[in-house]
Amino acid sequence: MFEIVFFGTSASAPSIYRGLPSAAILAGEDRFLVDCGEGTQRQILRSGIGFKKLNRILLTHAHLDHILGLGGLISTFTSWESMDDITIWGSQYALGRVKSLIFDVVFIGKKPSIPVNLVDVESGIIYEGKKFKVTAIPVQHRGAGCYGYVFEEETHYPFISEKADELGVPFGPERSLLVKGESVTLKDGTVITPDMVLGEAIRGVKVVFTGDIGNLEAIKEYAADADILVTEATFLDEHKAEAAAFGHITATQAAQFALDNNIKHLLLTHLSRRYREYDVIKEAKSIFPNAIVARDLDHFRIRRGAALEKVDLRAGSN
Repeated sequence: MFEIVFFGTSASAPSIYRGLPSAAILAGEDRFLVDCGEGTQRQILRSGIGFKKLNRILLTHAHLDHILGLGGLISTFTSWESMDDITIWGSQYALGRVKSLIFDVVFIGKKPSIPVNLVDVESGIIYEGKKFKVTAIPVQHRGAGCYGYVFEEETHYPFISEKADELGVPFGPERSLLVKGESVTLKDGTVITPDMVLGEAIRGVKVVFTGDIGNLEAIKEYAADADILVTEATFLDEHKAEAAAFGHITATQAAQFALDNNIKHLLLTHLSRRYREYDVIKEAKSIFPNAIVARDLDHFRIRRGAALEKVDLRAGSN
């Protein structure tokens, strides 16, 4: 199960109703902050999820609207929160700007109270948690060093007790080993392999977060069949030439990509102040009915084999 909480959904500059880009991905005990525009820490507090364990930060690229909130957030983390360390993943260029912001401004002349680790991200798996992994994928936007992130649960093979009973597998560690994919030998010498007691594979949930992007087709191999694609809708299709010139896509392009690649749910963010939300969602839904324009503080949950669920923040979810 993954949860997505949007802190800022505007493009380039804040609007009255939308802050600058930032979101959290919650994966059980693990939490990740994706980008950190200005005002992110206040939005975290307003969301109700709090700062706890939100010390893994993934940067999509180096543009200021995606990183300037890190100065205040890191200051708060090191001054008031109980954390062992902070780890920030990003490209060399993004980390260079972040390093200047953190060490030449926030901590000028002093050492942070906890380690602040800057990790130069490369395409591939960057984090493995309990039954899920996070993969960095290359994204085409403006300039080098732009990345998206794929959050994916492990494939699940259900244990079929009836088959185990028929084969004489006792209750206890033998069944646990089979669930883990290991063979066991019974007292009579019979070898039981996992495939003898496990059911058909059930694919885990996959969430793809692109950040700003100018070419969705370039990530097709990573995004196909995703349960959720979180991507931008900075432009409407009437301005697609302008979108291409600035390394962005339109709501139509996002929706068509979702339709063509068997994506179950499309969450659109990074909206320009030049458009009405109504027009963006109208354009996207005319092609892909499961499109949603995310708003600041929207909170979504997706479980294996279930539909997307919107969480009521007032009811509390953590």
